[in-house]
Formats: sequence, structure tokens, C-alpha cells
Amino acid sequence: MAEQVDITGLCQDMLSKMAMYLMGELTATSKDYKLLENMNKLTSLKYLEMKDIAVNISRNLKDLNQKYAALQPYLDQITLIEEQVAALEQAPYKLDAYSKKLEAKYKKLER
Repeated sequence: MAEQVDITGLCQDMLSKMAMYLMGELTATSKDYKLLENMNKLTSLKYLEMKDIAVNISRNLKDLNQKYAALQPYLDQITLIEEQVAALEQAPYKLDAYSKKLEAKYKKLER
């Protein structure tokens, strides 16, 4: 009978310790899931922030494109003026070369 009490006590002790072990495992798993939940919430908030930033960038890029399109006629005029100035810069050189030819012909005719 004493042996029977020892076995019952040992079984109860084993079940108690098994319950404590399982409770620890479940607590650890529960904490892991809670950590994952918090990480998911933070990640979700970060993605929302990134979405807002992307929307702002998109809006600003659209505004810049509209401003550039509005400036395009002026930029085209500047390019045209630049080409005309380059052509005008060549005129004195051509005139100088022509006057030198005329001078040479005049000197040739004077002789």
C-alpha cells in the first residue's frame, strides 16, 4: 500500500510538472505570437508612412512635370536665340575673311 501511495504521489508530481512545462511552452508561444503581432502592426504603420511618402513624391513629380511643360516654350525660345547668336558670331569672321580677300584683290590691282 505504501508503494501504491508512492506511485500515486509520483504520478501526481509528474503530471504537475508536465502541466507546468506545457504552461511554460504555451506562454512562450503566446509571447512569440504577441511579438509577431506587434511587429506586424509596426510594419503596417511603416508601409502606410511609405505609401504617404510615395504619394507625395508622385504628386510633386506631377507638379514638376507640369511646370516643365509650361516652361518648355520659353526653353525652345532660348534654344532658338542661342542658335541665332551662334550664327551671328560667325558673321564677323566671314566678313573679316571677305574683307581680307577684297584687300588682297585691291592690292593686286594696284600693282
